Formats: sequence, C-alpha cells, structure tokens
Amino acid sequence: MTNFESSVQINRPVNQVYSFLSDLNNHEKLMPENIYNWSSTTDEAKFTIQNMAKLALKVSSRTENKEILIIPSEEAPFAVEMKWLIIENGDQTTATLTVSADLNMMMKMLASGPLQKLVDHQTAALQKELV
Repeated sequence: MTNFESSVQINRPVNQVYSFLSDLNNHEKLMPENIYNWSSTTDEAKFTIQNMAKLALKVSSRTENKEILIIPSEEAPFAVEMKWLIIENGDQTTATLTVSADLNMMMKMLASGPLQKLVDHQTAALQKELV
C-alpha cells in the first residue's frame, strides 16, 4: 500500500472537528473542483472525478472524537481507504488524513501526484471550513 498523508491544526474542539468529518454530507465542501455529480448521506458518498472515475465511498467505522475510516462501497479502480485521525491538543485539534492505495507501478506513477494533491486540498479545505 502507498500512503498519502496531510495534517492540519484547527482552532476548534475535537468534538466539533469529529462531528463535521463524521458526516459524509460535509465532505463535498472538502473536495477539489474536478469532483462533480456528488450525492451523499451521512454514511455514503458517490461522485465522479473529472476525466478519471466514478467512486462510491462509505464510512466503515467511527471511533468517537478519534478516527473515521472510509472505504469503497462499490468496485473501485484500486483498493483504497481514507482514514481521518483526530487528536485533541488543548484548545486545538490536529486532523490527519491518510489515503492508503494499493497501486501497481504504472498506477503509482499516474496517481501519486493527484492523490497527494487531494489529501493536501482536503486538509486545507477543512481548516478553512472550520475557522
């Protein structure tokens, strides 16, 4: 598995950050502009990545105020999981997004840049959203 990771400090209590991230309806606000056809519920999201693929994701597990694990709910181009780790630091919260993808060498060359940009974009968007 190849990991792509990004962390951000948020000036909000851990329960507010967890509450926002645990609802997949909110994740549309964290997506880059090349995502469209978004539909979601609290536990599932479906969307299309421009010029790439359609994805369907679901929350696999939640650990209150600590972790949210998101996995594909339908066939995906490759095995992938997204994990949000949320850690309380006094009056701040550290949110870390890790995307783990099972990529062959060719996919690794094609997808590594976009996947790292995605995790960086999502953590930056989370920080802006929860100002």
